Amino acid sequence: MRRIRPAATARRGGSARRPSSPVLATAAVAAVLALTATACGPSDDGASAEPSGSSASQTSDNKIIVPDDLKDRLKEHGIDLDQWKNGDWKNWDKDTWLREAKDFINPIIAGLWDSDRMRDADKSPEKPVANDISGDEGVTDPTPAPVRAVGVNTPFHDNAAESGKLFFDGPEGSMVCSATVVKDPAHPGKSNMVWTAGHCVHAGSKGGWYRNIAFVPSYNNSGLSADQLRNNPPKDKVAPYGVWWGSWAQTSEQWIDQGSSVGGLGAPYDFAVLHVTPEKGSNGKSLEETVGSALPVEFNAPAVPEIADMTATGFPAAPPYDGQKLFQCADKPGRLSLTKDDPTMYRIGCSMTGGSSGGGWVAAGQDGKPALVSNTSIGPVAAGWLAGPRLGKEAKGVYDSVSKKYAGQ
Repeated sequence: MRRIRPAATARRGGSARRPSSPVLATAAVAAVLALTATACGPSDDGASAEPSGSSASQTSDNKIIVPDDLKDRLKEHGIDLDQWKNGDWKNWDKDTWLREAKDFINPIIAGLWDSDRMRDADKSPEKPVANDISGDEGVTDPTPAPVRAVGVNTPFHDNAAESGKLFFDGPEGSMVCSATVVKDPAHPGKSNMVWTAGHCVHAGSKGGWYRNIAFVPSYNNSGLSADQLRNNPPKDKVAPYGVWWGSWAQTSEQWIDQGSSVGGLGAPYDFAVLHVTPEKGSNGKSLEETVGSALPVEFNAPAVPEIADMTATGFPAAPPYDGQKLFQCADKPGRLSLTKDDPTMYRIGCSMTGGSSGGGWVAAGQDGKPALVSNTSIGPVAAGWLAGPRLGKEAKGVYDSVSKKYAGQ
């Protein structure tokens, strides 16, 4: 089933809009594909404000150092770091489910995402969703013809080096999304930044930050079957470029305020940026250096009529897929408008299902070279199309904020 996004968002200076659109389901795999919007305070461009706070760092001998201010923030919420790592993170009581941007925490729990846990993190109950969710027919193009997703040739790294799988925990259990390594303006050639969907890091209006968020580039690089993955394959087959934990996550204020796992609420702002750090060290190499590639992000992509095609990449996990292999769909995009006042989204025909959420959409940028122009956000259960946000000033605000936060490090 496809994750389908919430469509109404809250604008600064106005009230939130909640259109009467059919129920949709988000694309992150969990008890339902769940979307999210992140939380920093509002800034002038409508994106989340520059975050404050620290993240765990790593020494040369692979020991994790947790800054004192992070420990203090945990204590403010009654959270003991040792207890957290020993399983207290499974407590999803409302009072302990951290929601605000400044409260994002993601302490590394070494070995938590082993091969078995990653393989089994692909199950999620499905919810029926409507195929027609347009709220403004004037700028919505006809529903695209279904496009069958094509498996990426193995090894995945040779054909989609920037792509990977995102793992995280929520109240319903372990969940998965897809994500993409993107360039960092503050660290040319040495980026530790990853692009995904907002609903893959934060539960939106009725929840908070997900936990144990980790990115695995070129997951299951040789395309082993689920049965083969049960036979204890070497870690370099499952996570050949390591496990990278989210040291910081940021999404749009619109997603945090209005994001929902059903109904499309917040979908036009369903994007997020992670800064990551390796679980076991990377010999001083950044994520970009480790995988050998990172995509630029295009925040002013051409209008729909000018785009020949877009390619969406992801690890679909809901039937008929099992989340273990990388797929792509290429199609000429159309437009989807969920409400009259929200930004129009891109929409393509694609059979990928839940788990592909957050995966990057690539098209020719203004310089003619491949660039990330969107990410999978929503789609109907009856796999046939996917929609993703058009990245504008709000997305750029999130991206720039994460880059600036680590500019001096």
